[in-house]
Parts: sequence; structure tokens; C-alpha cells
Amino acid sequence: MPQLGIHTLALTPLWSPDDADRILPPCREQGVSLVEVPLLDPATFDSLGTRRAVERNKMDMVCSLGLPARMDSLNDPDTVVSFLGAVLKSAKEAGASAVSGVTYGTIGKTSGAPRSQAETDALIRLIMRVAKIAKGYGMRLGIEPCNRYETHLMNTGADGAWFVEQSGADNVFVHMDTYHMNIEEAGMALGFRDAGPHLGYVHLSESNRGVPGRGTINWADTFKGLKSVGFDGPLTVESFIFVAPELAAGLAVWRPVAKRVADVIEVGLPFILKEAHLAGFAISTP
Repeated sequence: MPQLGIHTLALTPLWSPDDADRILPPCREQGVSLVEVPLLDPATFDSLGTRRAVERNKMDMVCSLGLPARMDSLNDPDTVVSFLGAVLKSAKEAGASAVSGVTYGTIGKTSGAPRSQAETDALIRLIMRVAKIAKGYGMRLGIEPCNRYETHLMNTGADGAWFVEQSGADNVFVHMDTYHMNIEEAGMALGFRDAGPHLGYVHLSESNRGVPGRGTINWADTFKGLKSVGFDGPLTVESFIFVAPELAAGLAVWRPVAKRVADVIEVGLPFILKEAHLAGFAISTP
């Protein structure tokens, strides 16, 4: 049964295992059993502390990222592969089951033109190489299509599914995000169908990046769409109440997206569970 997760940027500006006992229990009380932790710099990430904190709070975990701005998948793929290899190693040590997100590019970086054939070929090779490393750790790798303002490389569920198939890797999945889908897809249900059997992870993100239910996302269509494809994976609420400095420019979050930090937990999480129930889509809760 699908489980409910939460991204730590909805809870704290900078993940620290020391904060876990403060920020995670209220989420668990609202039905959360998975935490998504950004792993933007493996050199400074406290893997062991994170593992202990997450296990202590009886949560599963996924790590996520977008590539640093200095990295170039087309012209310097070896550096990207080395970086993602270090990320996967840290995530494995922390107890994560997968690394997902914009693992193929930098959030906010576009070329000003459609994806070129050279970029397409480079992405396929990159996904193949990183998936092999992930498999060595017994982990899965997610690729998240993003809207046209954040990347020109992968925008839709159909794009993601195509790249998974071209890579030939059985441990790569498509990571869909309702915020991006609201811009790029003809409808939530259609986007999920286009991702097909490769759909493995979903961000539940409001149209304004704030509290679920206080924007324009069609949540009824979202959960009916997930039900129609028999989705059985993690559903993680992503709300940028806080924004990591490395992501701020790419995400273009310039103003507060909620009046109260606690609103995501106290208002957004119950709203998500209610909408799922109304759509006949069951979510596992602790």
C-alpha cells in the first residue's frame, strides 16, 4: 500500500540529525512513515547520524538532489558520475532505499533550445552508468521530469518513461511531481499513465509550493489518476517552506509560501489523506 512521506524542506532549512526528534514525531502522528532528505553535498552529509535519527523515529527514507550548477552531464560526465557515486554511497550508509530527483541535471539550467541529440545521448549514458553504481549498492535511482522553466532535458512522464526504457536499467524509476505536472501534463491522470510501469515515486506539491489544498492543484484528479494506474509507491509531500541556498535560484521561490511553518503538517497532511480517501485511494499510515 502507498505510504505517505514528507520532504524535510517543509520542516527545517537545513537537515540535521539533531533536529529529527523534534520535527519527525509530529509528522508521524499525521500519518507520515517516510522522510525525504536532501543530500546535496556528500562531503558534509552525516550519514551515520541520519541513519540513527530516522530509525529512531521509525521512518523509511529516500534521499534527493539536483546536480550542482557547476556540473555538466554533456561535457563532463565523469565528474557527474563521480559525484553521484559519492551521493549513492552516503545515501546507502544513511539507510536510504533510493536516490531520486533531478539526478540528470541542474535545477534552473536551460539551454534556450530544445534538448539536442547530443544531450539525449549523454543523458542515456549517464543514467546507465549511475544506475549500475546504484545497483551495486542494492539501491534504486529516480529521474524526475521538471517543468520547462527548470530544465529543457526532461519535462513529462512520457519523457521519463522513454529515458528509463532507453537506459535498459531495471533499478531506474520515474519520479513524478504534481507541481511540474500541473504545468506540463494535459492532466494528472494522463501524466501518471504516460509514466506507465516505470512510475515509482510521487511528489505531492501544491501549485504555489506551499500548503496542499491552498493552491490550484486538482487533487481529486491526482488521486483518481494514481488509483487508475494502481500506484503502490511513496507519496511525499514537498513544500518549500524552507529553501536550501543551493536550490533557491533554480526553484525561484522568492516569497513565503505559507503563513505558518506548521500549516504543512497540521493542515496539509490531513488534507492529503482526506482527498485520497474521497477518491477511494488508500494510503498506509503508521
